[in-house]
Amino acid sequence: MAIRSRWLGLLAAASLLLAPATGWAQSTTDQDRDGVNAAVARPAEVNGQLRVCGVKLCNKHGKPVQLRGMSTHGIQWYAHCVKPASLDALADDWGADILRISMYVQEDGYETDPRKFTDMVHNYIEEATKRGMYALVDWHQLDPGDPNYNLARAKTFFTEVARRHKDKTNVIYDIANEPNNVSWAGIKSYAEQMIPVIRAQDPEAVVFVGTHGWASLGVSDGRSEADIVNNPINATNFMYTFHFYAASHQDEYFEALKRAAARLPIFVTEFGTQTYTGDGANDFAYAAKYLDFLAANRIGWTNWNFSDDFRSGAVFKEGTCEGDSFAGTGVLKPAGVWIRDRIRSADDFPTA
Repeated sequence: MAIRSRWLGLLAAASLLLAPATGWAQSTTDQDRDGVNAAVARPAEVNGQLRVCGVKLCNKHGKPVQLRGMSTHGIQWYAHCVKPASLDALADDWGADILRISMYVQEDGYETDPRKFTDMVHNYIEEATKRGMYALVDWHQLDPGDPNYNLARAKTFFTEVARRHKDKTNVIYDIANEPNNVSWAGIKSYAEQMIPVIRAQDPEAVVFVGTHGWASLGVSDGRSEADIVNNPINATNFMYTFHFYAASHQDEYFEALKRAAARLPIFVTEFGTQTYTGDGANDFAYAAKYLDFLAANRIGWTNWNFSDDFRSGAVFKEGTCEGDSFAGTGVLKPAGVWIRDRIRSADDFPTA
């Protein structure tokens, strides 16, 4: 496959003098790696093992970076949308840096067959790795919203996944998607039990922790980021997560994000251009306001969702996942066209 279009401007400008210094140099080999071309260094190759430095996510060179990519839908329902052809399109046509692997715990997910779903996650990590993307393992607990309900399951799952992939430098662990109907103190207690579980297997990995009020920094609970600022998790090398849906979560949420970003390490692991249901009309103007702020502050994000669900927030037109054509805009809904364009804009991964 050709070099991804989002990188063409940077490569043209840097091909002779800057590439060796900035990490955009051509890889030492051009052979096809299981169907994926290795013509240029991919995001996970350029940036290597990430770490949290201050309130930023930094690469192996100690420079703040912004990762941008997509979240799968629940893999218990939409595994057919996450296959070699779609992942090739995500990596090469879209130019994504990161794949969020959304594994629900309840709702016909992990608890129904832990072996099956753990193996699915292993496979998706390997597929993201082949394509030079970061793999974000999303423990998609949602109902019940208290992550402590699934503490034993989480310990079992993350122990195995972290042990299996501890030698990779592209795996990130999100231990609690959208905690709800639980206090910040309850989430903090859970995180302080879970982070050491991962550290025991993979000491260098970055860990993400969902915030209260469905990952709204508490806003959806009538609270605020002050709960976290005044009672932070006692750990290192982790980030707090924030979710928004642009047609529903506007000024109050945006201002909370702005305040939090100055004091806390934040990653937006889920957002949409629609309402909080993932459906309805797109508000691209407010979504752009969010994404412009995230870009200016090098805050990473993954968009919901990489499927052909009937809702407007699913990027593919219904029926697309039955076939093998995923590149270009002809298979995309309006939200898919918009988010693909945002992902395809050039990365800035400083290494010098």
